[in-house]
Amino acid sequence: DMLAIANALPGPIATKMAGFIGYQMGGVFGVIVALIATILPSAIAVILLFKFLHLFKDSPKIKLMTKSIQPIIAVLLAVMAYQFLLTAFEKSGILHLTLLVVISFFALGKWKVHPSLLIICTLIYGG
Repeated sequence: DMLAIANALPGPIATKMAGFIGYQMGGVFGVIVALIATILPSAIAVILLFKFLHLFKDSPKIKLMTKSIQPIIAVLLAVMAYQFLLTAFEKSGILHLTLLVVISFFALGKWKVHPSLLIICTLIYGG
């Protein structure tokens, strides 16, 4: 049952299952401990990796590595944006989607609205 519930919710399954098991074992405190135990090792590893990369940021190999990753990230973001666009088009229709795209374009480009504020506003608009 827990696996079925975890699959129905968004996000990584390990985090959801850890939260559920933590709640079963220790209530709210159990959830907090379980989530910290699940998330903290990865967070520490990423922080250490970036500190290590920062030490060698002037190295030609590190510069080549970061330049090589940029197109991959761009493609992943483009695929994600395309999938979001298809989902938004199916669920909200062309009028709402066009309106949000035009307003977002002007808000980001001309009016210099911070992207996080724009995301929050569109989430509120979309419900």
